[in-house]
Amino acid sequence: MPMKLLHLTDIHLTTPGQTIAGRDSNANFEAAVAHALEHHPDAELMAITGDLSDWGDREDYERLRVLIERIPVPVALCIGNHDDRPTFLEVFPEYAGEGGFVQTVHETSAGRCLFLDTWGPETHEGHYCAARQAWLEGQLAASEGPVFLFMHHNPVPTHVAPLDEIRLKDDAAFRQIVARHRDKVRHIFFGHCHLPVTGSAGGVPVTSLRGTNHAGFANFPETALLTGSDLPPAYGVAFVADDYVTVHMVEFGHDGKLWAENAPDYASWNRATMVR
Repeated sequence: MPMKLLHLTDIHLTTPGQTIAGRDSNANFEAAVAHALEHHPDAELMAITGDLSDWGDREDYERLRVLIERIPVPVALCIGNHDDRPTFLEVFPEYAGEGGFVQTVHETSAGRCLFLDTWGPETHEGHYCAARQAWLEGQLAASEGPVFLFMHHNPVPTHVAPLDEIRLKDDAAFRQIVARHRDKVRHIFFGHCHLPVTGSAGGVPVTSLRGTNHAGFANFPETALLTGSDLPPAYGVAFVADDYVTVHMVEFGHDGKLWAENAPDYASWNRATMVR
């Protein structure tokens, strides 16, 4: 059986009672976790790739710690541009890695998972400096693979201008490291964009998805502002086997109906099509 991995991102916890884009991010995060655990209790790991807090408030991290302790699946965290590294480490000191960066290693039955720190102070841009690059290079050189990378900022351009203005600014150097070890790196998971993105970085497949609260869409004519939408929030579930990786975006907030419920004749049409 393939290993199952849950991917949540951009949870944006905030002061209870406040909303973001008209949505209760705290309630939506808990709803995403509840949905994921109901349908995927056999997951080996829940990865949350950044923007844990909306503005890096200590109280958000304290509540997140309490919530995580209730989750029966191991949880691993990245920080994003809305986070604050020093405050995060006050509440999660076990995440302090080499050089004080939030970079950690988690083992699964499918391989090693590296959680990267792309945070920079007082900016929404992503950063992956020489020290962090050296850590990643060393981890990949020392591993036999397979390895899975998790990060907040997009390591490839989206060609949506406002998103690319705040992408990983060291993305070319990052992709060169990945390319040198693409025989070991099987997949890269990231967040930040609040929309589904697939592609490759340094020859390695990448995927992203909507956050658990507010969602975006690829509005290519946009030049200055990030557009939100009323699309349902989501989380990801990945199935990892020796020779494939399958990733789904699960719209846990969708309250619509299935085709067969909307159109009672759909089921009979489908059966008739299969008979032909």
